[in-house]
Amino acid sequence: MSTDDARFDIAHLGYVELFTPTFDESKWFFTELLGLREVAADGDSVYLRSWDDYQHHSLKLTAHDTSGIGRLGYRTSSAAALERRVAAIEAAGRGLGWRDGDPGIGKTYTFADPDGHPMDLYWEVEKTAPPAEFAPALKNQAERYPGAPATVRRLDHVNFLAADVETNGTFVRDVLGGRPTEQIRLNTGKIAGQWLTFTNKSYDVVYTEDWTGSNGRLHHIAFATDTREDILRAADVFLENGVHIETGPHKHAIQQTFFLYVYEPGGNRIEFCNPGARLILDPDWDVIEWTEAERSKGQAWGMKTIETFHTHGTPPVPGTH
Repeated sequence: MSTDDARFDIAHLGYVELFTPTFDESKWFFTELLGLREVAADGDSVYLRSWDDYQHHSLKLTAHDTSGIGRLGYRTSSAAALERRVAAIEAAGRGLGWRDGDPGIGKTYTFADPDGHPMDLYWEVEKTAPPAEFAPALKNQAERYPGAPATVRRLDHVNFLAADVETNGTFVRDVLGGRPTEQIRLNTGKIAGQWLTFTNKSYDVVYTEDWTGSNGRLHHIAFATDTREDILRAADVFLENGVHIETGPHKHAIQQTFFLYVYEPGGNRIEFCNPGARLILDPDWDVIEWTEAERSKGQAWGMKTIETFHTHGTPPVPGTH
């Protein structure tokens, strides 16, 4: 099946699971500071939801002996699309089989990308009205605005670290139906970073080179805010609450996102972004390629990329920060 035939079979990034060795502190960060609401709990996990994410949950937080990413879930655009993507994954030899979905999620197919990141595909979801105390004034909004100190609107994207960026990008393109929108090519010809989309967003998932050569690690997950001012306010909130600010607020050159990066208490990097992914309406968009020299200039307004942005990932690798 061609990439064009597969395009839009995946509707959007649905949820991510984060591992944390400091469960209570991480839960406090996401619920008390960011305004995510706990909607369910099961064993060592809680299920959290942003105020404008329509699904049962957008973040599964799991107590673990280390930080890192557990599973990533993509919702397909239909039951037929789910079956098509499952067939493509199995033909590529990456399938792991069916399982019962997490709370609020139906029949789920599990697989892994070439780097070993576990992933889910599903179609059926639970759509229920929020409890009365969380009901919005406007019926076209998932829940009422929580008014937390550093409120986020929705889950936006995930950035994976990968030993081989191009192999994973090819998998997303040829098997899942994504398309690259921007990428970094080094002087050697190697692709060191690639931003891919399944929809009209400029990107849903990113792969960047893991300088340690490790597999299956996380660079960051990102939440979109309503405004740039929300990010500026969040920086003050994190300062007051002892949350480590890694870099920003600033503006990326790639994708032009206004950003702030922090480490949540468990050590996972979290991005706050506005507007999040932009819209790409061009159906035959040409991939924007950035050279090594262009990237060495730093971010959009000249700030150099901080060194830990290339060395910190989760779970941590001994000898790195």
